[in-house]
Amino acid sequence: MARPREFDETAVLDAATDLFWNRGFEASSIRDLAARMGLTTASIYNAYGDKRALYKRVLERYASAALGSCASGLACGASGMEAIESFFLSLANATAAEPERKGCLIVNAGLESAPHDAQFKQIVADVFRQLETLFHDCAARGQIDGSVTRSQSAEDIARLLLGTMLGLRVLARTRPEPALLAGIARATTALLRP
Repeated sequence: MARPREFDETAVLDAATDLFWNRGFEASSIRDLAARMGLTTASIYNAYGDKRALYKRVLERYASAALGSCASGLACGASGMEAIESFFLSLANATAAEPERKGCLIVNAGLESAPHDAQFKQIVADVFRQLETLFHDCAARGQIDGSVTRSQSAEDIARLLLGTMLGLRVLARTRPEPALLAGIARATTALLRP
């Protein structure tokens, strides 16, 4: 019979997430993870496998929470356009206000690990596809209610919104200027008006 875990899994995964988010996958050693998580390296291996398996777990956990938050944000608003505008204004404000300029863990993984790691590339690509679907559904809702232009397909609008979101998250790591980020959000959403 397997022994029950003798640690708070939420707390240790939060600690691992924080380290990976601040340093990235490559710069986070198993020793650093053990120190941050308050576990021995043997406990990490027993509970999660190797560093790759722990990182995969962290990415999937973060992605689930982030996608849930995005879905909730895009479900708000009386119209599709109101939901999109509110979502992007909130994103620009929150991104500019991040004191540590960590950006988005999934975007960071896409830049650091995904180009040369098929497993992490798949995780990141899946998240981006799910975001594109959320944007598509919101744009289509706006086209139905008349608040979003029909001059572009919902598919193309979704891709524009995905690119804008990713661009905001990357740009904010080096230029977290509220006026810059809000201006990008406003200009993008203005393009969607009928």
